[in-house]
Amino acid sequence: MKYISTRGGIDPISFNQAVMMGLASDGGLLLPATTPTFSSAEIKELAELPYTQLAMTIFSRFIGDDIPPADLRQLIESSYATFSTKTVAPLKRVGDLYIQELFHGPTLAFKDIALQFLGNLFEYLLVREKRSLNIIGATSGDTGSAAIHGVRGKKNINIFILHPHGKVSPVQEKQMTSVLDDNVFNLAIEGNFDDGQRVVKELFADLDFKRDYQLGAVNSINWARIMAQVVYYFSVYSQLPIAARKDFTVVVPTGNFGNIFAGWMAKEMGLPIKRLVLATNANDILYRFIKTGIYSSGEVMPTLSPSMDIQLASNFERYLYYLNDRNPHQLNERLTEFAVSGELVISSKLFEKMRENFTSVRVDDQAILTTIKDTWQETGYILDPHTATGVNAAHEYRLQEQTDTAMICLATAHPAKFPDAVEKAIGTPPTAPPSITALENLPCRFDLIAADTKAVKAYLIEKLST
Repeated sequence: MKYISTRGGIDPISFNQAVMMGLASDGGLLLPATTPTFSSAEIKELAELPYTQLAMTIFSRFIGDDIPPADLRQLIESSYATFSTKTVAPLKRVGDLYIQELFHGPTLAFKDIALQFLGNLFEYLLVREKRSLNIIGATSGDTGSAAIHGVRGKKNINIFILHPHGKVSPVQEKQMTSVLDDNVFNLAIEGNFDDGQRVVKELFADLDFKRDYQLGAVNSINWARIMAQVVYYFSVYSQLPIAARKDFTVVVPTGNFGNIFAGWMAKEMGLPIKRLVLATNANDILYRFIKTGIYSSGEVMPTLSPSMDIQLASNFERYLYYLNDRNPHQLNERLTEFAVSGELVISSKLFEKMRENFTSVRVDDQAILTTIKDTWQETGYILDPHTATGVNAAHEYRLQEQTDTAMICLATAHPAKFPDAVEKAIGTPPTAPPSITALENLPCRFDLIAADTKAVKAYLIEKLST
C-alpha cells in the first residue's frame, strides 16, 4: 500500500514512511493511494472475529508488507491489553439507542483506541530503524492525555503536547500534567485549541526544522490514527443483532472531523452504514458546512463539551480531497480560497454528493444537560457531555427523518472526566473509577507559553539541546 498527499506534492510513500512523516512535506494530509474494500461476504466473516483479530485484518489492508504479520499481531495485542474489557469497544442498548463505549482505555477516552497502538508502533519503528522522534501535538483535551499515556517512558521518543490553558476539564489537565516521565513535556498555551493546532502546522511546514529536530505527529493528522479508528465501526456491525446490521446509522460527536472521517472510510470500505450524523456543539463550523455547503470559521466559544470546542477541523481536508474526486488541483484551489477569504464554498453538485452520506445536528449546552438528566432518569445510564451531544442529535435525527433504523451513538469519554457538567445535570457527580481518583494528590508539571510559533520553537530547541 502506498500513501499520497491531499495536495499532490509528494511521490507515493510506504505506510511506515507515512506514519513517521505525520503531516505531508507539501503541507497536505496523507491518505492511502487506494481504498481497500471488503465484499458483503467478507464483512459477514469479519463479524465473527474478536476485536484484536478484526484490527489485524483491517490494519493489514492498509499496511501491506511493511510490518511482518507476527510483529503486527504483537503490536495489536499489547496495545489493547491495556483496556479494561476484551471487547475493547462494547456496544450497549440504552433506551431506544445503542451506545458504543469507546472509553475503556487508560485515559477513559476514545483517543486511547488509536494512541495506544500508535505509541507502540512508533517505538517499534524507531528501534527497528535506529532513530529517534520528537512528537508534537495540540489537544482540546483527550488527545493529549491519550498520546502522553501512549508514549510515556518509551524508547527514542519525546512528546510535546500543547493544551489551551484553563480550557480543558480539570481531569483532562491532570491526566496530562501529572505524567512526569522525562520524555513528556506539557505546554499550556495562552489561547485556544485552534491556536495550538496552527502552531503545530506551522512547525511542520518549516521543513528544515522538522527534519533537523525529527518532528512527528500524533494528532489525527497522522494516518495511523484514522486507520485505528476505522476498526470500531466494523466492531459496531459485529455486535449489532443480525436483523439490524443491514441498515444502521451512526451518530458521531466530533469537532475535528477525524472520528467521523474514520466512519466515512469504513462506509467506503463496504460497511453498510446508512448515514453518518455529525453532532456538534455551539462551535458549529462542521454543522454549518453540512447544512449549507459553506465552510467558514468563527470564534471559539467555551462549552460543556470542551473537546469539541474547535472552529478549524484539521481532518476536513482529507474529506474534501475525496469530495473533489481526488483531484489535488481542485482541492488546492478550495484551500487557497479559504486562506484568502476565510470561506470555502462547494458547488451544488458536490453539496448533494456530500449530503448522501452526512447530516448534522447542533446541540447547545442546555440541551446537553437535559439529555444527560433525561437519559439518567429513564435508563440509569450516565452520559458525558460529548456523548450527550450525540444522543441528543440521535433523537433529533430520528424525529426529523421518522426512521426506525438502528441508531448507534459513539460514547467518546467516561462521564467521570467531566464531573462538573454531570453534577449540574443530575445533581450528583458520577462515580469516579480508580484511575481518576488516583490523580487527586499527584504532583503536576507544565510550562505556560504564548500561542506563538517562535516561542514554541525556542522551547523545543532548549529542551532538546539539554
